[in-house]
Amino acid sequence: MSISKGDRVSWSTSQGRTQGKAVEKRVKRFQHDGQDFNASDDEPYWIVESEKTGATAAHKESSLRRL
Repeated sequence: MSISKGDRVSWSTSQGRTQGKAVEKRVKRFQHDGQDFNASDDEPYWIVESEKTGATAAHKESSLRRL
């Protein structure tokens, strides 16, 4: 099950599961909020936006659950 731009997804945080939407898929090394991420075709990352706060974060596609 792959994720597409605009999908509603959930992911784990220290406060529990959070929901939001998949904004942008990354498959090359990138920076987000001052952190480096090593994305690849085999291990893509998604920029996700929280429904609650509107904050964005980067998560491995494998850690996201489509809703």
